Amino acid sequence: MRKWMLGVAGMAIAMGVSMADAAAQAQTGQSLTLQRIFGSPSLDGPAPRAVQLSPDGRYLTLLRNRDDDRERYDLWALDTAKGQWRMLVDSKTLGSGAELSEAEKMQRERARIGGTKGIVSYDWAPDGQSILVPLDGELFRARLNGRVDKLPAAAGAKLNAALSPAGRFASYVQDQNLVVMDLASGKAIRVTQDGAGTVHWGEAEFVAQEEMARRDGYWWAPNDAYVAVERFDEAPVGIVTRAAIGAEGTSIVQQRYPKAGTANALVALYVLDPMGQKRVKVDLGPDSDIYLARVDWAADGKTLYVQRQNRAQTQLDLLAVDPVTGATRVLFSEQAAPKSWINLSFGLKPLDDGSLIWWSERDGHGHLYRWQAGTFTQLTKGAWEVAPDGISVDQKRGRLYFQGNKDDPLERHLYWIDYRKPAAITRLTERGWWNAASMDASGTRAIVSRSNPSQPRQVYLADADGKRIAWVQENAVGDAGHPYHPYLAAHRERTFGTIKGPDGTELHWEMITPKLEPGKRYPVFFQHYGGPHVQTVSRAWGGSLQQYLVQRGYIWFQIDNRGSANRGVAFESAIWQAMGSVEVQDQLAGAAYLKSLPFVDPKRIATYGWSYGGYMTLKMLEAAPGTFAAGVSGAPVTKWELYDTHYTERYMGDPRQVPKAYKAASTLGDAAKIADPLLMIHGMSDDNVVLENGTAMYAALQQQKVPFEMMLYPGQTHRVGGAGISEHLWNTILNFLDRALTK
Repeated sequence: MRKWMLGVAGMAIAMGVSMADAAAQAQTGQSLTLQRIFGSPSLDGPAPRAVQLSPDGRYLTLLRNRDDDRERYDLWALDTAKGQWRMLVDSKTLGSGAELSEAEKMQRERARIGGTKGIVSYDWAPDGQSILVPLDGELFRARLNGRVDKLPAAAGAKLNAALSPAGRFASYVQDQNLVVMDLASGKAIRVTQDGAGTVHWGEAEFVAQEEMARRDGYWWAPNDAYVAVERFDEAPVGIVTRAAIGAEGTSIVQQRYPKAGTANALVALYVLDPMGQKRVKVDLGPDSDIYLARVDWAADGKTLYVQRQNRAQTQLDLLAVDPVTGATRVLFSEQAAPKSWINLSFGLKPLDDGSLIWWSERDGHGHLYRWQAGTFTQLTKGAWEVAPDGISVDQKRGRLYFQGNKDDPLERHLYWIDYRKPAAITRLTERGWWNAASMDASGTRAIVSRSNPSQPRQVYLADADGKRIAWVQENAVGDAGHPYHPYLAAHRERTFGTIKGPDGTELHWEMITPKLEPGKRYPVFFQHYGGPHVQTVSRAWGGSLQQYLVQRGYIWFQIDNRGSANRGVAFESAIWQAMGSVEVQDQLAGAAYLKSLPFVDPKRIATYGWSYGGYMTLKMLEAAPGTFAAGVSGAPVTKWELYDTHYTERYMGDPRQVPKAYKAASTLGDAAKIADPLLMIHGMSDDNVVLENGTAMYAALQQQKVPFEMMLYPGQTHRVGGAGISEHLWNTILNFLDRALTK
């Protein structure tokens, strides 16, 4: 359950908004509406995705969404020498509009781009002269002169398309087997044969995609000599009979879904030659009940590195694999702290001298280490966190680039350190922003994406010292042509602060208020997520959805509880085998703080959450009846035995071993304690938090004679949204709170 939060929108509650307030609003700027918030172009401005530099560095490419269709993306290129933009591939003109395969739909759900249309990925050829573009199940090769050719691949849906590092081959998954095409001849060979039924080659299994952020199922060696390929068999995995209820019909989906405490897919790893004539099985050890967490090649292609995680997620082994024989040896192992777990990262970087850069939380915080000849040297340290991804190395200069929150727990910055002589850490990005950055392969330039509470996401190209070379997308909200500019006069700034939690831990909160009038008390929309691996309070752009509520006279508020991300092992591990406990207490402390403020109406605090946040709504209403005027629970887990293995067992353990912990974490047993108005929402085709979670709670509430409201969305998955649906969703919430907050 990686982050699933819907932004706050549609909460325009008429209650408490006077005519004078409306008149004042008209004088300070245009009023936001639901229709405009979910319309095109996006009020956040352009939202470029997949920004890359060409191998020769001349071109910068990205996927840009259209002004007339914010969900459709086309491929654009910037000639960095001439400063000229042009569209390379028009997805609407080139695409067939064919319906996506079920497998690709599910992959997009896992990647949180379920509503995206057009081009969602692309891959540069190593010579920088062409780009592989998957579109509507087919593969195209776009050239810089504007020519686009369809590859001569067999008809049928294709997944996970890529170009090999040396550029000789294109590869993709078709009919659950890996296919390799020789680009010189156009000849395609199916290098695996038995993919069918429950057997898949070249794909990542469900929990890898959903919970491990691993969407790759095959990995090319740098010299094209080998390709490592995952094979998984879902036969042992239990079946969830999921009724995908649509508007005019229902299809029954027999989904293989590994619930906590049940069998996972059987995973194996093989090394093949490009034509599939030689196949070597990698020795992953005698225990088959493990997770294939990460796979990487050494720069010379002579060693394959595999990260193997045990089922309990308390040990992570780094294996060195001989690709010729499949033999493995353990280079080192990470052990979890007591009453904790191992968090995965993308922080492994093999260096040319045989040493490795490695991310670890072994000292209680996420930091970087260099492993060389069996010895670790710690490169960064302190009570702050290095992000577990976005790490790059310039080996010529000895620079290690990384992202972290060294300067402020509410900000993220790009830094560098000399990994040969670690001492001073140099920050390359400007204070007051939340940054995300990626470097080119040689660490000479960075693509920086940033935002702050007053500025939606900007993207720029910087040199190795952080100096901005050129804007990729300035997206200046102050420009008259920006979509949000007409609403800027009414934009309210966000404030930040801390309170002490029940155990004395410092908790960060953020708040947006209307222009406060002396003596007036305001209702609060209290948003929460509360789950692990997520930080919600930050100096990043929040968007028009939050502002919409504030313009209607509401205070918007959220707080990060114990168990959330980027505060260290001890802070996150507070929920170990205790979901629904300390994080609920910390959120209730946030509610108590709000009620102490003279401008807050303590009787009109509504709480809302989606996914883990939906679970938290239920647990908060059960724990403290009367604290909130109403609660909205979107797509909640209600019984953790119904959620998947990798996520749930990481924090809660195996339900067969700790059934009491699962019972305490469930929302079902205390359903009778809910006394406040409650709205429950679920997509009827949700394949992540399956609808059974919702129906189990509905039944428990009905059995206990607890009144509640609910809204179900036919055909919608865990992401309830899209044309018309988003407005309906938030109007439903709006109308519910209208009723609840007038009682």
